[in-house]
Amino acid sequence: MGFLLSRRWLLFAVVVLFLAWVATQLGEWQFNRLDDRKQDNRIVSTNLGAAPVPVDDVLATGRQPAEADEWRRVTAHGAWDDQHTVVLKYQTRDQSAGVDVVTPLVTDDGTAVLVDRGWLATDNSGGSRPDLPEVTDGRVTVTGYVRRDAEGGATRVADLSTRAISSERIAEVTPYPLYRGFLDLAEESPEPATDLEPVELPDDTSNGPHFFYGLQWWFFGALAVFGFCYLVWDEYRRRREASTDGGDSERPQHAAVHGQHRPGDEG
Repeated sequence: MGFLLSRRWLLFAVVVLFLAWVATQLGEWQFNRLDDRKQDNRIVSTNLGAAPVPVDDVLATGRQPAEADEWRRVTAHGAWDDQHTVVLKYQTRDQSAGVDVVTPLVTDDGTAVLVDRGWLATDNSGGSRPDLPEVTDGRVTVTGYVRRDAEGGATRVADLSTRAISSERIAEVTPYPLYRGFLDLAEESPEPATDLEPVELPDDTSNGPHFFYGLQWWFFGALAVFGFCYLVWDEYRRRREASTDGGDSERPQHAAVHGQHRPGDEG
């Protein structure tokens, strides 16, 4: 087994150990993500099942809603401001093109909350504004699910259109203060003349693929170590066979030398 101390085998062993360590860490990362997913599912399940509360109990103008408050139901009273309806572009449902319709609801104290009223199927590619259903006139009561603002360049608002909802960015084009975050519409009273497709709720029963991904990475790590051990055993076996074959080949030659016939031996 002295060959294991050679430079080639030592380098091979270091590489295998490194790969096994990386696979182990990736497996741990997936299992940590699984724990986070389970925690998120518990929060979502609790919030979806809780009774609605007034909007100002959860939302505020100066801060994002807390992660623990996402998908809580809140109720707001006010009037729609259809003139500042924002189109959320490039939203698909069952491989069909469409948009989400986001309209500010101006509450009784003058602060507005953005409400994603739902999805509208359209062939519009995003280059022009599609025809949108009218809002209900007068005072309405809305119950919706709390959502946190998106971030990044997709939140830019141009011609009352965007690719991701950010109340902070939309507030730049509205004449009144906005609550941070927004609502996905659950109920509206009185009911609108035209219903939009409701927002899809999260699946709080699925833990995702993280468990199997974690096992997969651990399997890869174990496979690397097993493969290295097999190659060590195979190298040892071949060296031993070569040594045995070398010893056996010397014995017949030696016997032939001693068995040669020399002239004069007869008689």
